[in-house]
Amino acid sequence: MLAKRRRSAYIGGMSLGLGILLFLLTLALMEGWAYVAHRWIMHGPGWFLHKSHHAPRTGFWEANDWYFVIFAAPSIALLVLGTSGTWGAWAIWVGAGIAAYGAIYLGFHDIIVHQRWPNRYVARSAYMKRIVQAHRLHHVVETKEGTVSFGFLIAPKPEVLKARLKASGRAGVRGPRERAGAASGTE
Repeated sequence: MLAKRRRSAYIGGMSLGLGILLFLLTLALMEGWAYVAHRWIMHGPGWFLHKSHHAPRTGFWEANDWYFVIFAAPSIALLVLGTSGTWGAWAIWVGAGIAAYGAIYLGFHDIIVHQRWPNRYVARSAYMKRIVQAHRLHHVVETKEGTVSFGFLIAPKPEVLKARLKASGRAGVRGPRERAGAASGTE
């Protein structure tokens, strides 16, 4: 009975406490990875996929959605290799941390900010208002360069981002959209 209780506190030879710590550490480090990937991959050589995300949506899917698949692959691999015993328990906890960050990203980015699934969520807390506004300021730039706010769960104050946009000469900043009637000359 005692041996059974001891085993239940371990997953693959790793204590539950250490596993949870590794999971939380991975979840936290994913924000740093997201910043690096967004700034230097998506707004770098991966712009050919990401530019669809800075343009008006033409359907439910966009080329940028491939990043969700690309970034899910390491999580899936770690979970498979960890649960098969090939790499050990650490891989399960790290894979789960990556997957958790992906789920948070999906919920915040695609559901709350971009409303790919219509909802009535309104940011009310200072934190949520700040990160929603930071992400929207990121999207006022339609080009590869000149964008601000690459992080996702940690964002500078909107005033700082606005100052950076102003200092950049507003290169690539989207102008006001024409009203449908004005654009077609039917007003």
